[in-house]
Amino acid sequence: MEQPGTPERPPMRASDTDRERVAQILHNALAEGRITVQELEERLDTVYAAKTLAELEPPVADLPGVSASAVEPARPRALTPDDRIGGVPGSKASIAVMSGVTRKGPWTVPAEHTSVAFWGGVEMDLRSARFAERHTTITAVAIMGGIDIVVPDDIIVEVTGIGFMGAFEGQDRDGASTQPPPPGAPVVKVTGLAFWGGVTVIRKPRKGQTPQLDSGA
Repeated sequence: MEQPGTPERPPMRASDTDRERVAQILHNALAEGRITVQELEERLDTVYAAKTLAELEPPVADLPGVSASAVEPARPRALTPDDRIGGVPGSKASIAVMSGVTRKGPWTVPAEHTSVAFWGGVEMDLRSARFAERHTTITAVAIMGGIDIVVPDDIIVEVTGIGFMGAFEGQDRDGASTQPPPPGAPVVKVTGLAFWGGVTVIRKPRKGQTPQLDSGA
């Protein structure tokens, strides 16, 4: 019990790691169908504007299975650089016009990459890729076409695109992990537009990893 006259402790400040951890919980909730894309965007605005840990609680308060530790400060630990970050950037664009483009295997994703599918399809698989920088932005535009982007489940993924008479969404497949990515993991933001087409960001275990088993009945 605080003694009379003892000043109140100021609210604890939130770090970038705290905000990214809560943002990943929201993306998982979208993939499970618990919140809509509009709700995700509104809640992410709150998360990224949060200055204290207390401000991170409301966006996830109504989600099942979210413990209080989700908004507690991350325990101090050494941030070891992710061995996938660094290298000479690859192509800045993947464009398919009435055709198809596939990017997979060991390639280095630049900090900014544009993917366009017009009456065609683009398939990008980042599970064996490196990232030139920790933060990557992929702008995906699908017009009467489709773009599938497969990302490993041990990176931070943000999906903020718009679907107009189409779909712009994120999905979990093949037992993708629901655990937060490790500190220092690459961050990939996918934004853009799907018009009479679709952009799908698919989280899967990295090649060689054992898919997470469902512990439910």
